[in-house]
Amino acid sequence: MEADWEFELGGDAKAPEVPVIDAPWPGFVDLRNSPERAWQLSETTQFPVLAGVLIKLNEASSPVWTSKCDVWPHLEPDEFDLNELDAPSGCISAMGCYIDLLHRDNQQWAVPDKAAEDCKHMCSLLRVVPLRSCRVDLVIRRACITPELMCLGITAYFTSCGGSDAEAAVTLQAALVAFPGALCGHSTIE
Repeated sequence: MEADWEFELGGDAKAPEVPVIDAPWPGFVDLRNSPERAWQLSETTQFPVLAGVLIKLNEASSPVWTSKCDVWPHLEPDEFDLNELDAPSGCISAMGCYIDLLHRDNQQWAVPDKAAEDCKHMCSLLRVVPLRSCRVDLVIRRACITPELMCLGITAYFTSCGGSDAEAAVTLQAALVAFPGALCGHSTIE
C-alpha cells in the first residue's frame, strides 16, 4: 500500500483557509465510550466496513479516538493519480474516505515532531501491506478538542481505484481494514 504524510498547519491555524479538526462539531458522535455506535453513522450505512474500523479505532485499547469521517463513493478521474496509487492503467473508477484521529493523551501530539514521528512509523507499517491501487495520506493539523483545548490531530485520507466501482470499493475496504493494525496493533504509538 502506498502511504505518505505531511504537515498542514499553516502560519496562522485560525485562518479560515487552514483546515482544523473540530472535535466538538455539531454532529459529533462520541464513540469512545460506546464504539458500537459507529453503526448509527450515515457514513457507515454508505460503506459498512467503515463501522468496524471506527469501532477498532475507538476501543479503550486504541491510542486514538475519532471525531469525524466521510466517504466519497465516486471520485472523478482528475481527483486521483494511478501512479500515486501504484495502480495498473485499467483503473477507471476510484473512491475515498477520511477519518479524523485524535490521541487519547492530549499531550502525545502536543508537538509537531512527535506527531511526525508517529506518522512516519505508521507509513512504514502500511507500506509493507501487499495491496496495490490504494494509498493513505496522513495529514497532521491543528485540532480543537474543546473550545479551550487545542492540540494536533491527524486526518487519514484513503483513496482506492479499480476497473469498476465495485473493484475500487473492495480495495478501499482492504486498505481500511489494514489501517487499525498499523495504528493500534503493531505500532509504537502509546
